[in-house]
Amino acid sequence: MSQPRISTFTSKLTFAVLLASIGTQVLAVTPDALIKKLESRLGAGQVEAVGKSPYADLYEVRTKTDILYTDKTGKYLISGRVIDVDTGTNLTEERLNQINKIDFKSLPLEDAIKYTKGNGKRVMVIFEDPNCGYCKKFRHTLQEIDNVTVYTFQLNIVSEESKAKSRDIWCAADRSKAWDDWMLNNKSPAPANPDCTAPHEKVLALEKKYRIAGTPAIVFSDGSRIPGAVDAKRVEDKFAKLY
Repeated sequence: MSQPRISTFTSKLTFAVLLASIGTQVLAVTPDALIKKLESRLGAGQVEAVGKSPYADLYEVRTKTDILYTDKTGKYLISGRVIDVDTGTNLTEERLNQINKIDFKSLPLEDAIKYTKGNGKRVMVIFEDPNCGYCKKFRHTLQEIDNVTVYTFQLNIVSEESKAKSRDIWCAADRSKAWDDWMLNNKSPAPANPDCTAPHEKVLALEKKYRIAGTPAIVFSDGSRIPGAVDAKRVEDKFAKLY
C-alpha cells in the first residue's frame, strides 16, 4: 500500500506519547482551510477529515488509506504510529481498525468464490486480483491453514486483462478449483461462454464502499481487516482470538 510523500518526516517515523490530556489547544485556522493546506502537500481530495485526537496536542488527519497527524496550524505533518508507552498499544492501528471495520454479515458472499478446507469453521474474506503477485503469494500461504472457509471477491484493478481472467474463472464449472489452478499453478481457465457474466461492477462498488486500497485485502468475521500478503502465523493468531 503506498504512503504519501512527506518531506518533514519520513513514512518510517514512529513516535510515542503517553495517554494524557496535555493542554486544550484549538485549531488556529478553520477545518476547511486546514484541509486545503494539507492537501497542497498530499494532493487534492486526499484528506477526508481532520479532528482533535486524544493524544497530546495532535490533530488526526484521515486520508483515503491512512491516518496522519498535524499541529493546530497544519505546519507540520507527521506520518507514523502513536504508541501508548505504558501498555505498548499501537493506538493508530486501533483507530484504523475502528474506522475501517466492515459489517461482515452485510457482505454479498454470493458474489464471491467459496473455498472450504477441513471443517470450514473459521471464516475469512479476501479481495484479490488474478494478476496480483502478492495475492498469489498469499494463496500459497492459505495452503498451510486448515479448517477454514474463504470467500474471494475478484477485485480486478491491476489490468484490463484481470477482468477477462476473472470472468473466465467465475464462469467455470468449478470456480474454486479454477481460481486455485490459476493462482497456485498459473493454469489458465477455458474461455467463458459469452452469455456468462461476472460480478465485476458489484465488487468494484464494495471496493469504493469499504475503501479497499489494494490487493490482497483480508477481512475477518469480526469486521477487522489486514492489508497485504501476511504469513500464516498472523492469520492463525487472529483466528485464535475469534474462535
